[in-house]
Amino acid sequence: MMKNHQFHLVDPSPWPMIISFIIMNYTMFSIMFFNSKKWKIMTMGMTMILWIMLLWWRDIQRESTFQGNHTFSVSLSMKYGMMLFITSEILFFFSFFWSFFHHSLTPNQEIGLQWPPISIESFNPLHIPLMNTIILLSSGISVTWTHSSMCMNNLEETKKSLMITVIMGIYFSMLQMYEYMESPFCISDSIYGSSFFITTGFHGIHVLIGTMFLMHCLLRLNKLHFSNNHHLGLEMAIWYWHFVDVVWLFLYMSIYWWGK
Repeated sequence: MMKNHQFHLVDPSPWPMIISFIIMNYTMFSIMFFNSKKWKIMTMGMTMILWIMLLWWRDIQRESTFQGNHTFSVSLSMKYGMMLFITSEILFFFSFFWSFFHHSLTPNQEIGLQWPPISIESFNPLHIPLMNTIILLSSGISVTWTHSSMCMNNLEETKKSLMITVIMGIYFSMLQMYEYMESPFCISDSIYGSSFFITTGFHGIHVLIGTMFLMHCLLRLNKLHFSNNHHLGLEMAIWYWHFVDVVWLFLYMSIYWWGK
């Protein structure tokens, strides 16, 4: 049917209803896991959620790449949506930093009136944390190289720089996992352990998500889904990666360096 407007009205899709039903059941499965430690049914629920997400994203990718439904106005609205999403993520991390500074600036008697608390041996900020900072800053440079190469329609440079960024993201996650394995304290060691592992852990999850986002863009790039004037998915992945970089800088300076 012909339309006389430049906006995209999505076709009827079964995925919203299906994934809502699965998430409702997944909540009950999680409660069962906490009480009975039966993890298989919860894992099955998570697998179904991931599968429906892939099918839903496949449809959106088809609409943008092959059907041409993502016009300039649609792309602009998606950019606003991504900006609002990143803003919500910033506020999400702001709550963790608020908790950290609240307890570090006013340590109570239970933790020895000092920060870090008594008997807590914090990480040396000049070891793995500094290495991870260099890696993420370097990945920010390489992902900017990716965007510049894409805008100049240089496909080989785009692939090369994006691959470098993905490798550095994986390397960062591996070093963070090693740091957790060698940690002299755990998440239950007073408010310091809780603040450290919750904040760095959620940032680590965001790094993994950003890495997968960039890997998907690399796959689409190999299939020639992007051009120099239409690469919205890649652009949003780059925005997200820069957000991850900036959050890590604040995290390194406050938790690792200042809070040592």
